[in-house]
Amino acid sequence: MKFEKLNNIKISTLALLFILNATTTNAQVITKSLSLEDAIQAALQNNKQVVIAKTDEAIAKSNFNQTEAIWLPNVNLSHTAYSTNNPLNVFGFKLQQAGVQQADFNPALLNNPNNYSNYNTQVALQQPIINVDALYMRKAAKAQIGMYAAQSQRTTEAIKMQVVQTYLYLEFTYQYEKVTVEGLKTIQSIYKFTKDRFDQGMMQKSDLLNVEVQVQAAQLQHSQAKSQIDNISDQLSVLMGAPKGVAYTTQSYTLGTQADVSDSVSSGRSDIRALNAAVNSYDMAIKSTQMGWMPRLNGFANYNINDKSIAIDGAKSYIAGVQLSWDIFKGNQVNRKVATQKLEKTKVQAQLNSQLETGSAEIRKTKRAVVDANYKIQQQTTSVQQSEEALRILQNRYEQGLISTNDILVAQTQLSQQKLLLAQAQLEQKTAINYLEFLTTK
Repeated sequence: MKFEKLNNIKISTLALLFILNATTTNAQVITKSLSLEDAIQAALQNNKQVVIAKTDEAIAKSNFNQTEAIWLPNVNLSHTAYSTNNPLNVFGFKLQQAGVQQADFNPALLNNPNNYSNYNTQVALQQPIINVDALYMRKAAKAQIGMYAAQSQRTTEAIKMQVVQTYLYLEFTYQYEKVTVEGLKTIQSIYKFTKDRFDQGMMQKSDLLNVEVQVQAAQLQHSQAKSQIDNISDQLSVLMGAPKGVAYTTQSYTLGTQADVSDSVSSGRSDIRALNAAVNSYDMAIKSTQMGWMPRLNGFANYNINDKSIAIDGAKSYIAGVQLSWDIFKGNQVNRKVATQKLEKTKVQAQLNSQLETGSAEIRKTKRAVVDANYKIQQQTTSVQQSEEALRILQNRYEQGLISTNDILVAQTQLSQQKLLLAQAQLEQKTAINYLEFLTTK
């Protein structure tokens, strides 16, 4: 039997950052408002990984249903035509057709019969009665249903987590775009003031050029932010199984706080349940192999119609009985197979132990990330307030001609950076909380 590895589901809260570094042509023209709830619902219905996981679960159920054969009879209908001049077969066919006559005992005819035909119609019944190995194999197949069902649930949870993470990155990118717009407006107002002063001969050409460079840089950042929105929207469409080419706008939502959770991985978490089900399935498979040496009890019955013509209207007969069979020795095949199955079970058990250990470490790490993000938000909120006040003061002094152009540009750049750092801290907090919920789901 083959079991999937379940310890490969490792979702990083930074897995989507590469999107924020991409610059593409901003060709999106369709904008659509999308709530987080609708995004999750669409992904759970249409995501390809979810569909594959549910199909695996359905296959496991179908395989289990096949094991009903250990209880149900097997009926076979056949119609066979024979033609022979073999002395033994010719006489046997005549007996089966209930057509033996006195002349058929003539030694010359017995030893050298003419060509003879027989048409046999048979209904054969085989009824399993006691097959212990098949019973345990059925239990192993049932355990696999639980394993694949838990795998399907974990896949669903992982897709949900990825959708939330992508949605949060989309929200962050809109905040990033807002910061670039605010920065661009500030730079443009500085440029207007500087241009007026330059035209009046009160400022040097270098001051105006410095501001123009900053305006161009702000415009580029704004364009990149819009492209990033399109990129993340496409990623969200892939997760939802929706057509690409739509720029989504976010709506308000609520995330859990995950304030007090255990550091240990819950035994009820779906991936842990799947591994436990896999171990149980191996236990049943090993038991089935070991029970292969036990006697098997099966019933059988045959109903025959034999005729020398093709018409089904000849002599009728039946035979019925019960067979007790026992494989005394199978070339050490059972022991070798059991040894292999035990090694495979040990491998799955090791995966389970590893998942529990790494899962606990990941929970502690993510809890610390939440605490760090909360502290960073407090610090950055203060920094933004201070930068805003500093820019206001410097802008007044700049208009009075008391400071250089470079001073006001540095202050404006610092404010944009602090706002962006605050948005990043809020993103880190939300993604950490979402990932922690994924790690502690029961």
